[in-house]
Amino acid sequence: MKPKHLALAAAAIAASAAVAQTAIKYQKPPEAIEKLVGAQPIPTASLSPDRKLLLIGLPDGYPTIAEVAEPRMRLAGLRFNPTTYSPSVDSYRTALSFQPLDGGPARKIAGLPTPLKVTDVLWSPDSKHIAIVQRFEKTAKTAPGLKLYIVDVASATAHPLAATLKLNSVLNGSPCEWMPASTGLLCKTVPTARPAAPKPSEVPTGPHVSENLGKATPAPTYEDMLATPDDEDQFEYYATAQLTEIPLSGAPKTILKSAVLDNVEVSPDGKYALVSIVHRPFSYTVPYERFPMLTELVELKTGKTIHLNDRPVIDNLPIVRDAVPTGPRSYEWRSDAPATLVWDEAADGGDPRTKVEIRDRIMKLDAPFVAQPTVLLELPMRPARRIVWGNDHLALIAVSRWADRKAAMLSFDPSTNGTAKTKTLWEGSSQDRYHSPGMPVTVPNAAGKRVLALTPDASAIYFFSPGASPKGDYPFVATLPVDGGKPTILSRAADPYFTEPIALLGDDRVLVRRESQTEPPNYFVQTMKGRVAPIAVTHFPSPYAGIAMPTRQLLHYKRADGVDLSAVLWTPAGYDKSQGALPTLLEAYPAEFKTRAAASQVSGSTNRFVTFGWGTPVFFTQTGYAVLQNTSIPIIGEGDALPNDTYVEQLVASAKAAIDYSSSLGVVDPTRVGVMGHSYGAFMTANLLAHSNLFRAGIARSGAYNRTLTPYGFQNEDRTYWQAPQVYFNMSPFSFADKIKTPILLIHGEADDNTGTFPIQSERFYAALKGQGATVRLVFLPLEPHHYGAKESVDHMLWEMERWLDTYVKPKEPVAAAK
Repeated sequence: MKPKHLALAAAAIAASAAVAQTAIKYQKPPEAIEKLVGAQPIPTASLSPDRKLLLIGLPDGYPTIAEVAEPRMRLAGLRFNPTTYSPSVDSYRTALSFQPLDGGPARKIAGLPTPLKVTDVLWSPDSKHIAIVQRFEKTAKTAPGLKLYIVDVASATAHPLAATLKLNSVLNGSPCEWMPASTGLLCKTVPTARPAAPKPSEVPTGPHVSENLGKATPAPTYEDMLATPDDEDQFEYYATAQLTEIPLSGAPKTILKSAVLDNVEVSPDGKYALVSIVHRPFSYTVPYERFPMLTELVELKTGKTIHLNDRPVIDNLPIVRDAVPTGPRSYEWRSDAPATLVWDEAADGGDPRTKVEIRDRIMKLDAPFVAQPTVLLELPMRPARRIVWGNDHLALIAVSRWADRKAAMLSFDPSTNGTAKTKTLWEGSSQDRYHSPGMPVTVPNAAGKRVLALTPDASAIYFFSPGASPKGDYPFVATLPVDGGKPTILSRAADPYFTEPIALLGDDRVLVRRESQTEPPNYFVQTMKGRVAPIAVTHFPSPYAGIAMPTRQLLHYKRADGVDLSAVLWTPAGYDKSQGALPTLLEAYPAEFKTRAAASQVSGSTNRFVTFGWGTPVFFTQTGYAVLQNTSIPIIGEGDALPNDTYVEQLVASAKAAIDYSSSLGVVDPTRVGVMGHSYGAFMTANLLAHSNLFRAGIARSGAYNRTLTPYGFQNEDRTYWQAPQVYFNMSPFSFADKIKTPILLIHGEADDNTGTFPIQSERFYAALKGQGATVRLVFLPLEPHHYGAKESVDHMLWEMERWLDTYVKPKEPVAAAK
């Protein structure tokens, strides 16, 4: 922890109650909560391309604070470990095994390294091998770094591949990709011959200067930016990689040397690689993704490069949704063709406020890439996702517009000479979950690239949908005619199960992940028309066996202005109303909507098995609290109205409606309700305490409280501070620190990496509240980013929250503020 944070944390603890403290060690929550925190995670599964085998992985639990404290650099919007050339916070699989879909016995994999720390799992296109990326820590026997291992599926044995090479994953994403013929992998590797890492100068040679010569360069408040020439050198050194082809047999081949390689993607025919290279001059105000970027094609056989584009730094985008840079962007391979490149180009100068009929163009260029690019599509809205390719005559593209939340799914014929005509398969609001068709299903082709899954007669496209409804989510499998029309639902989840489709298996079969309130998630094979009972493939036990679990119900109620709202009400195991109304914790995360109809829609499902992620409020049912989770807090701006102009009024009205309705059921004691939120939910919490008397206490984690510190927009607010100063003032709980008389607990990761929620937000808010005589406690969690990870940090966070709730919410009579 930084010295200033140590001092501030000590001061906060000293001011929090009658007993002063100068230091505190990590604490643990009550045993009933600790049992849930320490439970084994539920295994995951990865399906082979031939759809015959599952690779079962056991996720790691919480890392220790010692692991979180490993070397870390914070540069160009990244956090990475310079000894392993990998993200400083990563998730691992700590065990792997095979499970056949036909119901055969599970198989263990021999030859895996120990301890197993697998960051990436990559099936070969032919399903005969799996590449895994293993992270080694420094020990007496091993050097730190990422190494490549190959698992032979037939024999279920693993061995290292190119053992002398280390992989480079500093710029995030998997460092490797299979060659389409399954003969080997193309990887970003740490250069084999390079000088020692540059050392920051200990004695300054001059001041560090930034200047802007009249150019408008608005930018959000990013974390971890470069700040000095030393930072530039360090970033360039560690992000530099070689592009190396690593065959399953034979010697590795260097394709490109010493470049700051970002994205690398092999063409479907395996002859080319599309590469993005970050280069100087670097920026001190935007993350590396916006640095100057060179895009090239590399012939893998010869190493010859073909220049495509050299994009300058992106530091002058309008601060508005849907703004994009001018020039080519978002290069990708057409997945169903040997070697065809496509990319986007803005037709409106990159500014969505410009009134034009054509917003974006999709360009294409075929191998050998010597002709002039041609226009493939002209679109009235921005592409929302990558194109989903099907065959020579069918592809899908999703488009959207933020201003009015309009969205559409379009089909087109990619073989059309000139500009292809599009057909609208679906259109509506991007916030309308009830009528969305879901996502088109894809399957891997022979090259390992994803293509559309079509019915046998190619007349319809398969879709998987979350199946949102007023009763909650009931996922389904459907087909949508390629010529347009209504979807046909083939299989839908039914009570008491939440059944999520994972993959099509052919012969009318689908792989699903099924769970219920009492049964943990497991994988099943079922027919889409339900003619036979689903067949269990896995048998994962409950991680909470022997623990009394809470129960839940979905609540529906109305806000005073008639808007329909919902929340999930959790109660302790064995609770009934005869035991009396309970002290309650309300949790929410506000969301902006353009229509009342969209704001009223229900999300989630009460048929899901409860799992306890680090941030859930449901932990506190184990110590006697009711919990209102996922409480609807819609902020609506219909037509020309802007949601945030009435943010406070809608915020308070939504919270009041939840408390009024749940207390009318006899479950929630309206005089003993606390409120909590994380990030934008923390901002909400502080505002509710500033503008209402609904709550006994508040818990705000990793929030932003003074919007003048995020002057170029925040959350979904596109206006800058100078365009709407009164909105920024009214929405900032810092402006109303003198009105907050309700006890508030502030928790923040000392190394918060989220845009806008700098730790200074909590520092200054605490100072303001303390100066006004509020009851407030500030807790900084050392080394933690925006989402907390270390077991010690999570334990201590829960201890702080439980202590705060027991002190200020649980008692029948309010606790007087400390004098």
